[in-house]
Amino acid sequence: MPASFRTTTARRGLAAAAALPLLIGALASCGYGSKSANDEKKVAAEGEKLSADQVRLGYFPNLTHATALVGDQEGIIQKELGGTALKVSTFNAGPSEIEALNADSIDIGFIGPSPAINGYVKSKGKNLRIVGGSASGGVKLVVNPDRIKTLDDLKGKKIATPQHGNTQDVAFLNWIKERGWKVDAQSGKGDVSVVRTENKIAPDAYKSGSIDGAWVPEPTASKLVSEGAKVLLDESTLWPDKKFVITNIIVSQKFLKEHPDVVEAVLRGSVKTNAWINANPEKAKDSANAKLAALTGKPLGDKVIDPAWPSIRFVDDPLAATLQAQADHAVAAGLLEKPDLKGIYDLAPLNKVLKAEGKPEVADAGLGVK
Repeated sequence: MPASFRTTTARRGLAAAAALPLLIGALASCGYGSKSANDEKKVAAEGEKLSADQVRLGYFPNLTHATALVGDQEGIIQKELGGTALKVSTFNAGPSEIEALNADSIDIGFIGPSPAINGYVKSKGKNLRIVGGSASGGVKLVVNPDRIKTLDDLKGKKIATPQHGNTQDVAFLNWIKERGWKVDAQSGKGDVSVVRTENKIAPDAYKSGSIDGAWVPEPTASKLVSEGAKVLLDESTLWPDKKFVITNIIVSQKFLKEHPDVVEAVLRGSVKTNAWINANPEKAKDSANAKLAALTGKPLGDKVIDPAWPSIRFVDDPLAATLQAQADHAVAAGLLEKPDLKGIYDLAPLNKVLKAEGKPEVADAGLGVK
């Protein structure tokens, strides 16, 4: 852990404060799957507690959530929280994280756009707000090169997505529709068989031949490539400027109302983490891998993480215009009725943080709170 990010205890009321290094409790190893795995860190008491004793944060053990991985691993988020404890849960896919937010099991989460949209719409705009961005890109269509050589060859094949209605599922169904092929969005049956498969299972499914490829985020895409798959399409090539939101930061509206200072501290930690990642890409890659090792039991090999890492951009901007586009894709795919997303964003806390850091403010594409 870099010394600049170690949590310190400041003794107040002394003219010359003595900074004492604080050892963070080791993270207990936990499973990689749809069940959340909780670990509670020892409180790093720098300054006073904020308005909440703790904040419960959810994210995925995916490289597209590296802001959370690194921010947690390096103690950057905890440092901004001071005496408020950071409690972490991990999830396999967005819908299960939304369930946790709705059940008041987490307060803040790193999550893909489609689950955030679905959660907002199903609650009639009452359960969450998107308060920040985290990452863009990092999603690829990888295939068995012996069975699929061109995009046209996907017809009649079995392609995995992580979960019904998740961000990659929506993107793939929309891509299929744009090619003029037909697939039932619920069953996944049609001109292409869409097989909903957890990311942790996809490599074994590929090796067994039960799937011919997958539209998945990193590091799953590169894990499949290490098993002999080939990248047939990088989703970023389908978007203007090759930018599209893959990871947002959401918060329950109740928590945002009751603890705006805690939300602001997490956002400050996220912004500082992204700045450190972009300034130190190799160190950040190692840090993310160390956290993945703690969460899953082993680190990613060089053949997986080295090609995966450069395909992800770490950004504070939630890229709101692309969220609207992804909602339109879900409508076109038959997964969602046309939604009213006005009010899904509250970017005031993020813009306050960005201004303090000397960074430009970001826009909500007309979808912010009034």
